Amino acid sequence: MTADALAAWCRVRNQVDWTRVGRETAAPVQAAVDGLIVWCGAGRRSSGLARGDRLLAALAQSRADASRKRPLTCLLLAEWQRLVLGVPEVPFRQGDAFAKGGRERYALTAHTQRDFERCLRDSADPRVPLASRAARAYLDVAFFHPFPDGNARLAMLVLGYVLELEGVRLDEVGPLQTTRYADDALGAADMAALVSVLIHSTRRRAIRARR
Repeated sequence: MTADALAAWCRVRNQVDWTRVGRETAAPVQAAVDGLIVWCGAGRRSSGLARGDRLLAALAQSRADASRKRPLTCLLLAEWQRLVLGVPEVPFRQGDAFAKGGRERYALTAHTQRDFERCLRDSADPRVPLASRAARAYLDVAFFHPFPDGNARLAMLVLGYVLELEGVRLDEVGPLQTTRYADDALGAADMAALVSVLIHSTRRRAIRARR
């Protein structure tokens, strides 16, 4: 049987020094271009108007929830995922999940949902730089794989939500859409560093655009 990639991610998650890999940033950061809106538009072109429109609706809902400071929970994510998929109910997965053509298996145990909820709460830990919290939350969704479908889209929404709570919007998110592996500690740290770079680049471009 394929090794448990979720267990590998949990080990990596504890190995990475998240307080050091993501530079601190001053908020808010208001982008000249809304990168997540652009990302949703790209989804409309590549996957069809209906799927893209559902993604836009989920993004709008996530931002409304951020304005109310709702904490990240499985229940909140399920509300967004219903919009992403256009279905009335989205339960937490009921068995092992697979990705990358079956090369990664995310096992399900009696504690998976509880552990995922705990990881989601970590996204609000003020001791960890914002970029690290956002990147880690993205990877938590990717590797806990909480729902039967649409987890990659949900991971991006979660990253945007963590930033949105601090008043930060990126002007591009495309560089984040590369293949990630659950057992890659350097890759996880690099993602936090990349989010930092994107935040600071967004600020610089926004300042130039206002001049």
